[in-house]
Amino acid sequence: MEVPQPRIPEHLPVDKRQAGGRFSNDLLKHGNYRMTDIGLGTGEMAAERRKHDTRREPARDANPAAEHRLSGRRRKRSGRRRSLIKRVSYWGLVLGLWCVIAVGGVLALVAANLPPIQSIEIPKRPPAIEIVGLDGKPLATRGEMHGATVTLKDLPPYLPRAFIAIEDRRFYSHYGIDPIGLTRAVAANVLRRSVSQGGSTITQQLAKNLFLTQERTLWRKLQEAVLALWLERKFSKAEILELYLNRVYFGAGAYGVDAAAQRYFGKPARQMRIAEAAMLAGLVKSPSRLAPSRNPDGAERRAQTVLMAMNELGFITETMAKTALSQPAHAIKLTGTGSVNYVADWIMDVLDDLVGHVEQDLVVETSIDPALQAAAENALAEELAQRGARFDVQQGAIVAMTPNGAVRALVGGKNYAESQFNRAVAAKRQPGSAFKPFVYLTALERGLTPDTIREDKPITIKGWRPENYSREYFGPVSLTQGLALSLNTVSVRLTLEFGPAAVAKTAYRLGIASKLEPNASLALGTSEVAVIELVAAYAPFANGGMAIAAHVVERVRTRAGKNLYARKPPNFGRLIEPRYVALMNEMMRETLRIGTAQKAQLPGWPAAGKTGTSQDFRDAWFVGYTAHLVTGVWLGNDDSSPTKKATGGGLPVDIWSRFMKAAHQGVAVAALPGVSSGPLAAIFPQSAPPIPTMPIGGRPAAPSPQQPTTTGLDGWLIDRLFGRR
Repeated sequence: MEVPQPRIPEHLPVDKRQAGGRFSNDLLKHGNYRMTDIGLGTGEMAAERRKHDTRREPARDANPAAEHRLSGRRRKRSGRRRSLIKRVSYWGLVLGLWCVIAVGGVLALVAANLPPIQSIEIPKRPPAIEIVGLDGKPLATRGEMHGATVTLKDLPPYLPRAFIAIEDRRFYSHYGIDPIGLTRAVAANVLRRSVSQGGSTITQQLAKNLFLTQERTLWRKLQEAVLALWLERKFSKAEILELYLNRVYFGAGAYGVDAAAQRYFGKPARQMRIAEAAMLAGLVKSPSRLAPSRNPDGAERRAQTVLMAMNELGFITETMAKTALSQPAHAIKLTGTGSVNYVADWIMDVLDDLVGHVEQDLVVETSIDPALQAAAENALAEELAQRGARFDVQQGAIVAMTPNGAVRALVGGKNYAESQFNRAVAAKRQPGSAFKPFVYLTALERGLTPDTIREDKPITIKGWRPENYSREYFGPVSLTQGLALSLNTVSVRLTLEFGPAAVAKTAYRLGIASKLEPNASLALGTSEVAVIELVAAYAPFANGGMAIAAHVVERVRTRAGKNLYARKPPNFGRLIEPRYVALMNEMMRETLRIGTAQKAQLPGWPAAGKTGTSQDFRDAWFVGYTAHLVTGVWLGNDDSSPTKKATGGGLPVDIWSRFMKAAHQGVAVAALPGVSSGPLAAIFPQSAPPIPTMPIGGRPAAPSPQQPTTTGLDGWLIDRLFGRR
């Protein structure tokens, strides 16, 4: 029976009633109390108890069966809950045990297949890489860093903290692997459906640099994780951080913070300012892309991110951060400032793919002709110095290669000392009409001929009205005239006739690697490409239709003469049938004879090519070739601002002509594939053929019926020479 709670009489003083309320429960619970403790006499307490019993008894005895059923249901529910908890606990334990076994098995398998781990030492001086030209003479040197091995006590405290802030902010709290950072990176990559963040700790990065390759596979990631745990067990945090700072790559051949400080700022690492330390820490993410000598704006933006992270973690004060932001770091100009350094930088970017991680001094033999390299550099620099301001053109690039893809000269900018950004390889710009050969090749391969007639007249496509450069329209014109005179409406009509996807497929087949948007504007070169890939895509016209791969490295060997890489001439097969190569070469010869590139004449040499000018005169191109050399010239501004009406047929043609005349001195004349030279070439008129005119009444004249094309190239040439039969 429950013990009733005493009721405090209302006549008691407030303090006694409150006291009774506070203590009555405790006193009753223990069953040992005095009535005087709650301010009640014995008689009053007995009366209160009888009243309470009278009130409680009916409620307790009203329905015993219902109370029994309710109690039973409660016991059943409690039993089911206990059973469910037991089952969940059991299977959770089983699943956890199997997970532990699986993880242990994977780690054991990874550990059994790890590369041999020998004693780890701070790396010695990075290897020297000598780059030599076609004549065997040195062109440039990379990797000869004289940075000293540094310890943490030698460095200003903010320098290692900059790396911790941006690369591994939980460096001192994890054991080689950061589960929080890894989870964050995986979530970010899943949301963006791409690899946008990395989850590697400083220890993992060190393990990769010391023992593993740069391949991005799950197996290599597992090996990296196991090695990181081993490093954490073997070395202290300070030792790991020192190894990392002396090993990490900063671009431009610089390994270690002291070498990078010397390379970019001309000072030892111990003398670096906060802004300089932040810039170096920011390079680790992408040293080639963010190197301040190549991309100062990108390096500065990344340094700002590092400074904000350092301030957020309390590594520097807000005042120190503001000072560093107001006085950003600036890379010094390198002593070697010739254009050949663009070639050297490009080689360093691809060398790892050819021979793997470089551990010893190497000699890289290239296809670069030093004389042609100097001629290309002079042609670009001098023409821009004399006439660049008139057209508001600040930059340019030149790529010259043999018809089989061997790069003989590459100039990535007007002045390497001023800008190390390689516009010949890394920049992508709209080629304009220089893309049109792919349109016309598509048309020829689908049954048209150079004499096929198409209309040059205004056209509207979903509100888009492509116009000719001169805003003149000539009515019915041949494909040869359409290409030579760079008539935009004809190119657009051909693209719509055979489909933008077919044109894009042709360009991809010939070597364009950049993404092309398959729409009508593709006919006018609106998709961006790099200079080197456009020049390489023209090479099949110069070599008879064979596929090529642009290349600059011919052989890599050690100082002792051991070959590590030797390029073997590949056989990629044929891309274009010989008859179409011949037709395209004849058509593009007309560009130099009667079209937009009439100034691009090489005395005694058959040459062909195509000019290009992008929208608003932002880019000016000329890609031309002989049987000896394929050369492309691009001019424009880095910020894509419009020039003062610089066109492909102007300054680019002049630079091309100046370079090509020097490049062909003393070289035996050779005909373009499929195109006759000598007397047959002399028969073609040197003046422009008559442009079709609009007859009275405004309707285009009906084209003459086309002759059957079964006679092939010979029949087409006879028709050109002697007229229709």
